Amino acid sequence: MTVARTWAVALTGVTGSIVEVEADLSNQTPDLRIIGLADKALNESARRVHNACQNSGLPLPRRRLTVNLSPANLPKHGSAFDLAIAVAAVATETDLDAASVSRTVHIGELGLDGRLRPVPGVLPAVVAAAAGGFRCVVVPHANRAEAQLVDGIEVRALATLAEVAALHGADVEIPECEPVGATPARARVHEESPDLSDVIGQDDAVHALTVAAAGGHHLLMSGPPGAGKTMLARRLPGILPALDDRAALAVATVRSLSDGGITALPRIPPFEAPHHSASAAALVGGGSRTIRPGAVARASEGVLFLDEAGEFSGHALDALRQPLETGSIEIHRAGAVAAFPARFQLVLATNPCPCGGYGVIGQTCECPPMAIRRYLQRLSGPLLDRIDIELRMQRVSVAQRRSTASGPSSAQVRERVAEARARSAHRLRETAWRCNAHVTGPWLRDGPLAPDAPVRRPLDQALHRGVLTLRAYDRVLRVAWTLADLADRPRLALDDVGRALYLKKGIPA
Repeated sequence: MTVARTWAVALTGVTGSIVEVEADLSNQTPDLRIIGLADKALNESARRVHNACQNSGLPLPRRRLTVNLSPANLPKHGSAFDLAIAVAAVATETDLDAASVSRTVHIGELGLDGRLRPVPGVLPAVVAAAAGGFRCVVVPHANRAEAQLVDGIEVRALATLAEVAALHGADVEIPECEPVGATPARARVHEESPDLSDVIGQDDAVHALTVAAAGGHHLLMSGPPGAGKTMLARRLPGILPALDDRAALAVATVRSLSDGGITALPRIPPFEAPHHSASAAALVGGGSRTIRPGAVARASEGVLFLDEAGEFSGHALDALRQPLETGSIEIHRAGAVAAFPARFQLVLATNPCPCGGYGVIGQTCECPPMAIRRYLQRLSGPLLDRIDIELRMQRVSVAQRRSTASGPSSAQVRERVAEARARSAHRLRETAWRCNAHVTGPWLRDGPLAPDAPVRRPLDQALHRGVLTLRAYDRVLRVAWTLADLADRPRLALDDVGRALYLKKGIPA
């Protein structure tokens, strides 16, 4: 045949689109041309394919080969199209099973010797292939474990282009060679969270952390250096419930795009702690050609911790406002829009001033008033309005250190958190939400479980005085429901609203 067709996957963010790869032979000057809105890395595929085919005993025809990637208006990038292009090109003249070629999705990069090299994003690509109705996908040997995480599709993990051709019926000699190994994934030093029992003398902070974990709430910790803000934040993933299958697949999908080397679905919530010099693009994602996920996407279903939040640029912090509201982030580029999940818990830790001594008992602040004002203004009003719990901390005194016994362990708190989340999920079973932090304001204020007038009176008064915005009003209600879940109460009580108001603004009911 002179025209051959197979399939590949183009990734835009975590979304995969099925791409038809068709190759055509014509009687013109020998050449291999790729059309269909391909980027530079994909256009370079022509040389890799030519050499890989030659070194695999599958020489390309000595005529003009045109490879079209359809739909032509969809941007395509990266080297994962190499294998599909090579199979379609070889099938134009070599006796391959056309039906087998046309019903298989091919994903992988080619080495010049014909070996298949691993590529990032195999997991979302295989998910897209399965969703598109395909039942067979060919991937590099090093991506086997990652591809097999997807149910309902046959995964053929092969080492060389010759093996792929033989799979489709070609009479070709398969070389004996060592498969290309997987690319080492980015090291993750926070997979095992330290235990909460290490925290001494910060009972209010441990309680606030428990409430944040039980309801999925955002948390701001403000206090002098050495108060234990970072110590507490790093223990939050250890008291969160294990990820279910849906959340684990979402986390693995983003990790596949960022790091590759996924071998199993993660069960521990992710923890991302970017440095305070990170730009807005590093936080939310971006890129000039390939749109890559940022810290908010990598922290989805887990915790995004911004230590020294006052040192981040105001532009970078304000970029978090949209994902905090919607639970997703969209990156717009010319000709492409990539969407990533961003359902994370935000934990901010900041000092009261650049030197850390402002308002601290027994310490003198040497910062000029303008420096203090500029430092605190990095956390804008709209951003603080989206924070559920604002915790003010002090250093642990010698007396507290000596008199305070060891606090609860992470396992004990995790059990309380799981019970509270089960109660909220049961209460919200007829809605689209399962976590208090995700419930909308109108449902909280006017839904079937809306608090009675005497219960919400402290909130109404704070709103009337201008202490709270309506958004903050709703966030206090969310925290109040979490406090009720922790206390195993089916309805909100005045005490729940009062404590939630105190956790948000430090205002007694």
